[in-house]
Amino acid sequence: MSEWTRTVTVDGPGRTQALAERLGAQLRAGDLLVLTGELGAGKTTFTQGLGRGLGVRAGIISPTFVLVRRHPNVPDGPRPGGPDLVHVDAYRLGSAAEVDDIDLEDTADTAVTVVEWGAGKVEHLADSRLEIVLERAVGTDPLVPGAAGDEDPDEDDEPRRITLTGIGPRWADGPPRLD
Repeated sequence: MSEWTRTVTVDGPGRTQALAERLGAQLRAGDLLVLTGELGAGKTTFTQGLGRGLGVRAGIISPTFVLVRRHPNVPDGPRPGGPDLVHVDAYRLGSAAEVDDIDLEDTADTAVTVVEWGAGKVEHLADSRLEIVLERAVGTDPLVPGAAGDEDPDEDDEPRRITLTGIGPRWADGPPRLD
C-alpha cells in the first residue's frame, strides 16, 4: 500500500484555512480525510478552508451534536459541478459499526468526506485516505504537545503543525501541492 507523510507549520487560523483551501482545490469526489487533533487544534477551521477550496456553501461549523453536515457545491462558485463536502464529527461514536449507522456509504463516492475524530473508526470506508493531524503550540515550547506554561488558544498567530499522510492508491503519486 502506498504511503507518504508531509508536515507543514502554519501560524494562526487564517494560514491554516489558506493551506486547507489549497488542498481542497485538489480534492475530488470519493476522497476521505481523517482529521485528528485535540480540542482547539483547528480541525473545524481546517475544514472551513477545505470547503472554500472545494467551492461549497459557506457556513461550515462543527457537526458535534448532529454528527454529519452536508455542504453542497455552489454552482456559481470556484468549482462548479465539483463535489459536495460531507463533514462528520465521530467524537461520540465508539466504533466503526456506529459510523456505519450514519450511512456515509451513501455519499462516499460523490462527495469529499471529512471525519473529525475518525481515526480507528472510518478507515473501512475507502481504499485510500488522507490522514491529517493538527497540533497546536502549548505553553512556552512551540509545537510540543503538553508543554507547561501559559496558553491562549484564541491567539491569532498561534502556530499549528499539520501532518498529512496519504494512504492507498489515490495518493500513490505523492502529496498534493500546498504552496
